[in-house]
Amino acid sequence: MATPLTPILTAHWDDPDSFTIDGYSRHGGYDALPKALAMEPDAVIGLVKDTGLRGRGGAGFPTGLKWSFVPQNDGKPHYLVVNADESEPGACKDMPLLMANPHALVEGIIITCYAIRARHAFIYVRGEVPHAIRRVAAAVREAYQAGHIGTNIHGSGFDLDVVVHSGAGAYICGEETALLDSLEGRRGQPRLKPPFPAVAGLYASPTVVNNVETISNIPYIIRNGVDWFRQFGTEKSPGFKLFSVSGHVRNPGVYEAPLGITMRELIDYAGGMREGSELKFWVPGGSSVPMLTAEHLDLPMTYEAMAEAGTMLGTATPMVFDQTVSVVKTVTRWLEFYKHESCGKCTPCREGTSWMTGLLETFEAGHGQESDLQIIDDICHQIAGRSFCALGDAAATPFPGAMKYFRDEFVAGTHTSADDAFNPVASTVLAGASTR
Repeated sequence: MATPLTPILTAHWDDPDSFTIDGYSRHGGYDALPKALAMEPDAVIGLVKDTGLRGRGGAGFPTGLKWSFVPQNDGKPHYLVVNADESEPGACKDMPLLMANPHALVEGIIITCYAIRARHAFIYVRGEVPHAIRRVAAAVREAYQAGHIGTNIHGSGFDLDVVVHSGAGAYICGEETALLDSLEGRRGQPRLKPPFPAVAGLYASPTVVNNVETISNIPYIIRNGVDWFRQFGTEKSPGFKLFSVSGHVRNPGVYEAPLGITMRELIDYAGGMREGSELKFWVPGGSSVPMLTAEHLDLPMTYEAMAEAGTMLGTATPMVFDQTVSVVKTVTRWLEFYKHESCGKCTPCREGTSWMTGLLETFEAGHGQESDLQIIDDICHQIAGRSFCALGDAAATPFPGAMKYFRDEFVAGTHTSADDAFNPVASTVLAGASTR
């Protein structure tokens, strides 16, 4: 292996008590907390900035920079919200982390709240994972009992309360502003930005929203320092990452490695392709990023390299597909998902996902018309960048990426006889489009 795995967050997942405070403390857990509390809050933010840690939720925004946007001495309460609403098709890294190492998240929350001067934190966990919810709640309870959370933490004068909140199962609540609306007791729908959450977030107060994996990195960074963290990864994408490899490999699972590892190496770690399988295409980070092919296997898995290849690293949860998979069916299933999960607030996403899904289903059934391919592409361009949140952009991503490499499969789904000349599904969809 050219790039070795770097078990840090995952180092002790096989310990039978890794999820308990005793199991976490046995390996240095909560050692970073007193060190952070002895620093000035701004110094903690500066240290995280210097590491170059980028958000692990998909966008890859610099974490320390995000924290620094929170205004100080504004007379308002500050909040930290942890986004544990992992529900992207193909994404499975945060839930295993919550199950096996929840105290890394809890310690990271305490340090982060100290840095941004927040006295309240919320962990928003997807409602369909009750085991993870119970485990995180137990970890928070243990931290309270140990004096790591509460009033005057370890004599520092810093007070903190942490609430574990169960979501109601809406994919849209993975979007940070929809998540905030849900936390406030309203229907989860995205807000128009600006203002951004750092200025007017939860209860119209400054709020930082970070992913589970992002916050879980913080104790290790405080404990080991900037140079230690930056020895992993690349200059622009430093550190290590949880890569959740799924699909047609022998050993799907979570592999922790430095950013910059290649997909070929990850597939090797996953035992290679299944017997009789040959790689057809893969996606680097969930269904909302454009697909790649075998020619891209040796690209480094970094934010910048994936962008240069016309895709995104996203959540770094690659899905691997072999020659048995229909690209048309795959893209159609993804679009059906986005259509179902659209909150309906904005027209481009609400109407566009419905039109695209209807047209794609005709190609899956073999009754599409080649001229409809251009219509679908036009719809994608009308959605991208015009919706309230990234769900619309995500829905507009799979089809253009698939057409780039597998246009022939879509053409093969067109009708071939005069009897098929009338396409009732496409005609209905287009009739609706023409009235808008």
